Formats: sequence, structure tokens, C-alpha cells
Amino acid sequence: MPFSWSKYKKPMLLLAPMAGYTDSPFRQIVKEIAPETICVTELISADGIKFGGEKTLEFLEFNKKKERPFIVQLFGKNPDFFSEAAKIVASQGADGIDINMGCPARKVVNSMHGSALLTTPKLAEEIARTTVKATRLPVSVKMRIGFKTYNEKQFLDFIKMLEQTGIQALTIHGRTTAQGFSGKADWEPIYLAKKHLKIPVIGNGDITSAEIALKRLKKLDGIMVGRATFGNPWIMAEIASALTGKKYTPPTSLEEKIPLILKHAKIDIKMRGRRGLLEMRKHLAAYIKGFKDASKYRSKLVQVESYDDIKKIFAEIRD
Repeated sequence: MPFSWSKYKKPMLLLAPMAGYTDSPFRQIVKEIAPETICVTELISADGIKFGGEKTLEFLEFNKKKERPFIVQLFGKNPDFFSEAAKIVASQGADGIDINMGCPARKVVNSMHGSALLTTPKLAEEIARTTVKATRLPVSVKMRIGFKTYNEKQFLDFIKMLEQTGIQALTIHGRTTAQGFSGKADWEPIYLAKKHLKIPVIGNGDITSAEIALKRLKKLDGIMVGRATFGNPWIMAEIASALTGKKYTPPTSLEEKIPLILKHAKIDIKMRGRRGLLEMRKHLAAYIKGFKDASKYRSKLVQVESYDDIKKIFAEIRD
């Protein structure tokens, strides 16, 4: 059965798209821990897909048995390129397309991509409408509550406009672009959006525990978790269990976590060779954060040259 935002079991739990982190190996690990999770790819350039960029197309690789539903997030500013990219993404077996209107990174915003689209509603509308028309896949949007500041009227006008384009879900991060990831996320505009829209609304921002997820959910259709998963993918199982009234006890000792950490490394290296090893280094450093002698071992882990190096270092930590 094709993926549907409206029919998917509520409340939904999503892994946020994060450049350099939410690649296929990490998504597979999250899905193993919390199978209910809807994973979204790192933001992928619509331009790069349109022109067949080799490195860009690698972002579309996924494990068809382990990662579904597989949602591809596109960024860019050319509606025609979104149309072409949507067709290619569909041909690669994706289950849905998400349009990035929320990334606050300076490089992205300066190119009029990501959350810069909040400043050009007509272009944002054209991109969303064009993408919806180009594919049968459900199209969603991820955005922020504003660019420089939050303005309730502008915000409501923008989200109502998006709904009219035919998108099937909306994820909202409770910060402005100007805030980046500083300060606290404001969830009131997200709750307001839910009151005004018929499509599913998902909240994002500062979800760092199952307790906070439950507190923030209210009448929303789902929760998206991002930076809190760095080094702690187990948080997704904690939240998934809490959202369904179940109890989950995450591993607390490093020794308990090591088998999954090694599995993550093995998947990454097998899938991408040396590039996977290099990408894995930051994950390894994050996994040991907060444990005894973390700084000592972190300096070793960010220099590993093989899977055997990783095993050897974790064997030292256990000793």
C-alpha cells in the first residue's frame, strides 16, 4: 500500500533531515531501534538530481527492506528542477518527497534555498504546486515559523497557501531562521497551525526526551526529533514507546551500547568504504559523550583508519 501521511498511524515519529548525519547507515540504525520511525533523508539538491550529479544521486541510495517509508527531502529554488527531481526520486523507489523551506544554514539561505523561501511566498507556492503536480508521491514541506521574526498573519497566510498547493503534511520547526538553533523553540505557532489546517501537522524543535515529546505533542499529528539523536539513537525508541503508552528502558552503559555502535560502523564502511569510515568518525565521537575518559578516546576515534581500529578502541574502553 502506498505511503500516506493522513493514513499513517498517529502520533507519528519522524527523524529530522540533518546534513551529514541522517544518511542511510544512520537511518537503518534508527529503524532497527524504533521501527515506527519515519526517516527523512539529508537535504538533497533538486538541481543536482536534475543534472545527474554523481555525488548527489548517491544520497538517494537506501535499504529498501529496512528504511521504509523512505522520504526524500529536496532543496532548491527552481520549480522546474523540483519537477524533474520529483520524477527521478519517484523512479528510485521513494515513498514521499519533502520540500525544505526550513534550513537556516547561511550557505543555503544565501543561495535563496531552504528557509529563504519564507521571504518569497509566490516562489514557495510555485515550487510546492509544481512538485505536487509532477508526482503521485505524497509531497510535504518542512519550514520554520518565520525568517527574521514571527508574524502571526504572515505565518498563517503562508501555511494556508501551502495547503492549497496540495501538499499532504507540514512539519514546523519552532524557531525563526534568524535564531538558527539558539534560544528556545516556540511551539505556540505550531499549535496554531494545527487549528487552521486540515493536513497533518508535525512539530519540531528541542525534543530531547520522551517526557518533553509527550508534553509537546498535544493535538499535533506527530513529533520530529533531530539533534538529540546524535550519539543517542535510542531516544527514538524511548519516544516511540512513550507516544504509545509503552515503557522502554534504554541501554545506559557504554558496554551495552557497543554492539549497536559497531553494527553502525560495519554498515557504513560496507556501504561506502573509506568515505563511510570518515563519516563514521563523528558518530563515534558522539556515541561516547558523557562516559569516563571520553575525551581521551574521542581523540583516537576521530582518527580511526579501519573497522578493526574501532573494535580495538572499544575493547580498550571496556577493559
